[in-house]
Amino acid sequence: MNQHTIVDSPYGPLTLVADDGVLCGLYMTEQRHRPPEENFGPRQDTLFGDTEEQLEAYFAGDLQEFTLPLRLHGTQFQQRVWAELRKIPYGETRTYGELAEALGNPAASRAVGLANGKNPIGIIVPCHRVIGAGGALTGYGGGLERKQRLLKFESGTAIDEAGETTLF
Repeated sequence: MNQHTIVDSPYGPLTLVADDGVLCGLYMTEQRHRPPEENFGPRQDTLFGDTEEQLEAYFAGDLQEFTLPLRLHGTQFQQRVWAELRKIPYGETRTYGELAEALGNPAASRAVGLANGKNPIGIIVPCHRVIGAGGALTGYGGGLERKQRLLKFESGTAIDEAGETTLF
């Protein structure tokens, strides 16, 4: 049975969802492919301590790799794509084509993009680190502005409330 909570972040409220106590969803507001609220189960604010701690450390710039148990529900191909996403180091990016090649099917970049867009655990499974050929910021379920902010954050720069770029 699913349970959920909502936590604040620099990128807006995040809905955390667990399946039998294991994180299976992290959704942003207005996220594409966000399941209906009734799928999240009852609110349970004490279940997500480790996830909240690691997210806080990540947003503080003190954590670069999450070590949480995850339960990702998807097709076998989606599972392979999401596993490959977790290999992209903090502060780096890969193109859809590079991911397709890493999966052994260089012609599958479009399918990789579709699987990437259905990633149920944003930020922790870093789909924001995937860019288009030539470095273009393309597609992100949480919106391109969030994607850009996350990439700038991980590269050591961020945009403050006035829209100015600042270094950490």
